[in-house]
Amino acid sequence: MTQTPAVTSASPAPIALATVFASFEELWSPRILTRVNDYDVRVAKVAGEHVWHAHDHTDEFFLVIEGELHIALRENGTERTVSLPRGSAFTVPKGVEHRPYAPSGASLLLFEPTGTLTVGDRHDAVPEHVDATTGHALEV
Repeated sequence: MTQTPAVTSASPAPIALATVFASFEELWSPRILTRVNDYDVRVAKVAGEHVWHAHDHTDEFFLVIEGELHIALRENGTERTVSLPRGSAFTVPKGVEHRPYAPSGASLLLFEPTGTLTVGDRHDAVPEHVDATTGHALEV
């Protein structure tokens, strides 16, 4: 697990998302854009599949900035998938197993409590391409 350097709550200037997304290439390795109270506002580039996981104590918010994201969900003994085209948002409720995937790639904005691990509290084996982190400092 990678630890995150300190990030301030307030941004000293407006943040251009295009500049932010151009500043890194790593997939499934979110950057902390800013903090709002005790939540991280994270951005991530994704492609392919993440890992089945669940956050037992928090919801997870996804906003698709570019591309399309699919989120497979397991709840109440059933499995379903939600598809999020560009500009769509979705919140995975706490405790629900989910696996995000983006066959053609996507850029995301996420809200999670500071310190939340990207692979949740319960997860399958973490593949090499998924960064199990609490977020990385943004270097623009």
